[in-house]
Amino acid sequence: MSSAWLSAFPIQPATEAVEALCDAWRDLAQQPRKEFHPKSKEPALTKRLRMYVETHTARKRGLLGMWAAEDNFGVIDPDTAEIIEERRTDIVYGWNDSSRELKLVFEFKRIGRQKSHRDHYLGQSGLGRFVTGIYSRHQAVAAMVGILLDPKPDVVPPIRKALGNSVLATSLKLRPTTAGSPFEEPSVLFAAADFDTEHDRDPSLAPTHGHIRVAHFFFEFGYELPKKEKAKKALQSKSGA
Repeated sequence: MSSAWLSAFPIQPATEAVEALCDAWRDLAQQPRKEFHPKSKEPALTKRLRMYVETHTARKRGLLGMWAAEDNFGVIDPDTAEIIEERRTDIVYGWNDSSRELKLVFEFKRIGRQKSHRDHYLGQSGLGRFVTGIYSRHQAVAAMVGILLDPKPDVVPPIRKALGNSVLATSLKLRPTTAGSPFEEPSVLFAAADFDTEHDRDPSLAPTHGHIRVAHFFFEFGYELPKKEKAKKALQSKSGA
């Protein structure tokens, strides 16, 4: 990682936002809740998580930035006012001072051990949004968050292995580490992240140094699924892996 851009990046506000979000998840996911559990839809989880982090954990930490969920943004043709591309981010934390600005986007995906889940996480509707999509335009750092539906050892190592696929590496414009790895583990940005990936971007999307670094987090529910539910998921995994 180039120390030049990192020295200009507001790492402390970003770290505080990440820690607040992780604390909020642990609080909400420590026990089954009627509206927050593994079967909840992704937008329902992120909406409640954003509300909780803003009103509880961020406030306790004295964070001064702004939190948003389902933040609508896009690209408009200035001549016709036609919307060329439109997207909604899951959760975003915005912060600025007199000389720096941060817009840290967290993209969430519910993922189990199935290959289809892994492909979705790494594909154009997942990690690809920070590479060829319009997420985090001109931002140096972003975050992918996997909401784990199966044990972490069954989900995360296959994701790391998949990043070594040359076709996927090309589509994601991966920048290998100095050791030649497609990811950096542990994360050099955030202690709570499992690993980082770095990607080249088109100049119209990239920050001035030309690439974006994505920190990958994996959030677990703090309790085991009932045995009946675990058995059902095992059968689904065998049929869909």
